[in-house]
Amino acid sequence: MSEKELILQVSHLQKSFGNHAVLNDIDFEVCKGDVVSIIGASGSGKSTMLRCINLLEEPGGGAILFHGQDITDPKVNVPAYRAKVGMVFQNFNLFNNMTVLENCIVGQVKVAKKKPEEARESAIRYLRQVGMEPFLNAKPRQLSGGQKQRVAIARALAMEPEVLLFDEPTSALDPQMVGEVLSVMEDLAKQGLTMLVVTHEMAFARDVSTHVIYMSEGVIEEEGTPEQIFGAPKSDKTKEFLARFRNTSI
Repeated sequence: MSEKELILQVSHLQKSFGNHAVLNDIDFEVCKGDVVSIIGASGSGKSTMLRCINLLEEPGGGAILFHGQDITDPKVNVPAYRAKVGMVFQNFNLFNNMTVLENCIVGQVKVAKKKPEEARESAIRYLRQVGMEPFLNAKPRQLSGGQKQRVAIARALAMEPEVLLFDEPTSALDPQMVGEVLSVMEDLAKQGLTMLVVTHEMAFARDVSTHVIYMSEGVIEEEGTPEQIFGAPKSDKTKEFLARFRNTSI
């Protein structure tokens, strides 16, 4: 079996806000086809870490390598990098003055420099994939939360990223809408898309991930396969965190 292709490498990542250290010496790697779930209590640094990887926050130290290139280098073309390492946000971040279709076209034309007709075909293809093709001409205000998030996923996919980052993609949704978004994400995982997912959905982390990272107070407390983390956690902090979910559906 050939060795997996290394795509992202996070090395000694640091981030502070004022005197408060949010991330401290974060190290991990992501290979092609990995689905990495990042779990932990609110305030543990999960979303900040994802935002550093996408350069929405400036890392305070360390390196983030994408195919061996340190993307914290000032010479890096940030929009081009973000086209390859896309992000799906907690609150959708759709353009409210644009239709569903326009939301999925604009980045392709402005950033990826695709021709409008090619961008339109790609947008429709990905909207069809997430079950949103019937809503091409709808505005975001006409959609449910779950529908908005599926459009946001289609928009990110239309950029044809190598890696897709999900920042708590279901936390702003009503419970009945969570399943439709998780189902789309599970399908993407089966198709081999490389994904980093900050999530409180423990069943997704256990059943869909190839790797699980548990963060606590700005550090990686423990990481491993879902079987290791959910079946035989070593750290007392991990055990205590997961104990809160024992009586749920996981």
